[in-house]
Amino acid sequence: MSRPLPVALAQAGPRPAGAPLSGFAEEAGTLLARFPQTRLMAFPELHLFGVDGSPQDAERRLRESAQPLGGRLVRELGEIAGDLGVWLLPGSICERGPEGGLFNTALAFSPEGRLVAHYRKVFPWRPREPYTPGDRFVVFDIPGTGRVGFSICYDAWFPEVARHLAWMGAEVIVNPVMTTTGDRAQELVLARANAITNQVYVVSVNTAGPLGTGRSLVVDPEGRVRTEAPDTSATVLTDVLDLDDVTRVRTYGTAGLNRMWSQFTDTDRPLELPLYGGRIDPRSWRPARRG
Repeated sequence: MSRPLPVALAQAGPRPAGAPLSGFAEEAGTLLARFPQTRLMAFPELHLFGVDGSPQDAERRLRESAQPLGGRLVRELGEIAGDLGVWLLPGSICERGPEGGLFNTALAFSPEGRLVAHYRKVFPWRPREPYTPGDRFVVFDIPGTGRVGFSICYDAWFPEVARHLAWMGAEVIVNPVMTTTGDRAQELVLARANAITNQVYVVSVNTAGPLGTGRSLVVDPEGRVRTEAPDTSATVLTDVLDLDDVTRVRTYGTAGLNRMWSQFTDTDRPLELPLYGGRIDPRSWRPARRG
């Protein structure tokens, strides 16, 4: 059995904050015309919220351009997804929360144009980013195919994020990124490590140069790089993820050996986790099943 998910990842430069969405609609439409079998397209972190200037000026412009989830921007993005008939992950947006907080929020729209998931970045890159941290992990289902989880950029440095998403049943983790610094090489290692330790696909789509450091990639559930942008140039990565590979790897093990999700039996004692003030309970260790 196979559960294919054709994806297209746009390694592209950001669009100016507050610009009309007609330009993004054209960008997404052109991508789909080039790769018509695409079912899910993803863009980098804050792709629609490009700002420049000093850190103070950039923060001011982000706050001025922030949009609520119920606002015009999200409504128009849903219309674009519906017009294209694809799963649209337009990167993250600068969200003005209902109580005034500023969030870095990833969105997912169904082919019918419905907002099916929003995820607020749990680990903003401090002290550089002005965002309020999110307070929950988020997954969503693509009916008949599988479950997708969100992390945003710096979240990838915290193994708890990928572990919780996998435990919630994610088979693909989509990680929109706007990395402009010299640590992209480490992020590539983390993408593979998160894929290996959780037996999931990891899709990391970074901003293109000259602002971003590029090198977007797709990693399979055994940690193999399936496709990778070689540099910072604007490009589109395409792949077909077979989500049944996640089932295969978790059933038979990474390299036919390692079955981390089957490590415990129900008769094992809980393992205390002093760092978290919690525990691993063998009875609740295994990932959630798709609904």
